[in-house]
Amino acid sequence: MNRLSAFNSPLLLGFDHFEQLLDRVAKSANDGYPPYNIERVSENGLRITLAVAGFAREDLQISAEDNQLIVRGRQTEDDDRVYVHRGIAARQFQRSFVLAEGIEISGASLDNGLLHIELVRPQPEVVSRIIDITTGPPAANGKLSIDSLGDNLGDNPGDEQLED
Repeated sequence: MNRLSAFNSPLLLGFDHFEQLLDRVAKSANDGYPPYNIERVSENGLRITLAVAGFAREDLQISAEDNQLIVRGRQTEDDDRVYVHRGIAARQFQRSFVLAEGIEISGASLDNGLLHIELVRPQPEVVSRIIDITTGPPAANGKLSIDSLGDNLGDNPGDEQLED
């Protein structure tokens, strides 16, 4: 059975490699393994939970590269076991998540086959400052002029008069 492809044109002979590459990328993007949930746990917190049953803590790796969270899993083969039937595949995976600006990874835990990755968006500290209030008319452009400064000199203790 022939399958329909954009690369079937006689003008595109020799481009089979590109078609296979595109098929591989599409297959890995739609793989869906391991399944995951993303939940909001607080106003500034998120949790990604991946179902990684059969993977030990040593089989998993979490890394952050730029704004990307990457979770990798690789099970080691046990050559000592002899299987009569093997229905549970030992497979490796890599799952990537693009993190929004300012999101930080605060921790991870493995519990009953579920890998929980905690994410937070730290709130910026509120910076408070006191603005001095001057006396006299405001300057035309919103800035104090030398003349208005001269009018205010001597109003406050410690101010000195400038000499011409």
